[in-house]
Amino acid sequence: MDKTILGDLDSLPEEDKLRMSAFVDRLQARDSLRLYNSLVERCFIDCVDSFWRKSLGKQEERCVLHCAEKFLKVSALVGMRLADLNQAEQQINPR
Repeated sequence: MDKTILGDLDSLPEEDKLRMSAFVDRLQARDSLRLYNSLVERCFIDCVDSFWRKSLGKQEERCVLHCAEKFLKVSALVGMRLADLNQAEQQINPR
């Protein structure tokens, strides 16, 4: 569990800490699945154009690899930017 996400939980009873930890874990799992599903949908729409074979053609395979790499890089950059904004907000408005 990431303390930056939950803040300071030391004052909560142990049962509430466990419940919050489980809740955050479920949110993170849900977000991971959404990211994966978005990646699959986006790359499938952009890259797969032939349904005559069971496997991807060379061009489709290259497209999928490039699409997935680009998608993951952009997602990482967005995540880093959001973390920077969150950190800046915390410096402006400390708890």
